[in-house]
Amino acid sequence: MLDPKWIRENSDTVRELLKSRNHAFDLDALLALEARRREALVRVEELKSMRNEGSRKVGEIKKSGGDASRLMEKMREDGERIKELDAALSEIEEKFRSQILLMPNRLHESVPIGLDESGNTEVKKWGVPKIFDFEPKPHWELGEALGIMDFETGARMAESRFTVLKKEGARLERGLINFMLELHTTKHGYTEIMPPILVNSSTMEGTGQLPKFAEDQYKCANDDLWLIPTAEVPLTNLHYGEILQESELPRYYTAYTPCFRREAGTYGRDMRGMLRQHQFDKVELVKLCTPETSYEELDLLLGAAEDVLQILGLPYRVVVLSSGDIGNASCKTYDIEVWLPSQKCYREISSCSNCEEFQARRMGTRYRAKDGRMRFVHTLNGSGVAVGRCLIAIMENYQQADGSITVPEALRPLVGGMESVGARHGA
Repeated sequence: MLDPKWIRENSDTVRELLKSRNHAFDLDALLALEARRREALVRVEELKSMRNEGSRKVGEIKKSGGDASRLMEKMREDGERIKELDAALSEIEEKFRSQILLMPNRLHESVPIGLDESGNTEVKKWGVPKIFDFEPKPHWELGEALGIMDFETGARMAESRFTVLKKEGARLERGLINFMLELHTTKHGYTEIMPPILVNSSTMEGTGQLPKFAEDQYKCANDDLWLIPTAEVPLTNLHYGEILQESELPRYYTAYTPCFRREAGTYGRDMRGMLRQHQFDKVELVKLCTPETSYEELDLLLGAAEDVLQILGLPYRVVVLSSGDIGNASCKTYDIEVWLPSQKCYREISSCSNCEEFQARRMGTRYRAKDGRMRFVHTLNGSGVAVGRCLIAIMENYQQADGSITVPEALRPLVGGMESVGARHGA
């Protein structure tokens, strides 16, 4: 959530922001609500001040033996008016909050301006895509042939975009989860958390999933509970409403959770295989830090996610998202895109974002600076990384001509020493 005062005092800048983001938002309506809110608030405070002064005068009149009935009647009328204005003010404030929660975050000055993903800027590449002496197969063909991915049963048990992993497929998924958690906790200094995967509306609102993206979420019918779309939601909300000390920052958190997204509006895209699922596994990275260090922390967070792919030997590239492609809550986002041989292109496997104080304002998460001032923390998040997509990338990049899959050396100790999946090594 943006600072209402900043919006009011920088309306031209806000209009440019909305234009850069290709975001349709009625700023004039919001500013009109803000003006009504401030006007009503001033009037209420004036009447309350008059009522307090009247109470003081009534006491003086009664003490001197005088008749205070006329003044008391005036105070009663003022009291009724205050109730009416308080009710109107509450209605205005509710409307104002519901509107401001739909506004996107500011953009960092380094974010490229663009209409959509075509405006994203590549900042680095790592690794060289393997040149196969055969036509590489897509992961769904490999997985079905090896008996480790069952898309038909997943669809029968739930619906399309749900997958059953079997045997070595399930083992590799579990091994990747453990590999990522061990890496981030022991090498990169993250504290492991096992959070709820059902959270309430306030928690979803705190990180920006509500109200704007409600249609993308799964909600429990009889409870105020939502299945999390990412562990970013519970991890960032760990300090909802709290005041931390500057000496306690930064905070690093990581968690493995299953994640759930309806993927509204994406039907027809990536329907084959496991690339775009309604349920998927992810290891998430979250940071809370001071404003002065947040972009340094973003670089470190990005590096931790890259480390996963480098150790596994998976070629990738990093792009900075343009103004037309960046998420609603982010000021700046790096996407890591892993190479998929079957598609002959890079596909997203991690997004690493700095949300600055946008989420902290929603959550009321602040810290007391060394000089005693109260400030909002900056929040950062990133996938470290999407586990299912990492499994896909391993299958496609490590496939052999006979349809088997070599297991990366770094992963073998976490999967019982398994060196390959398939006929090549008799697995």
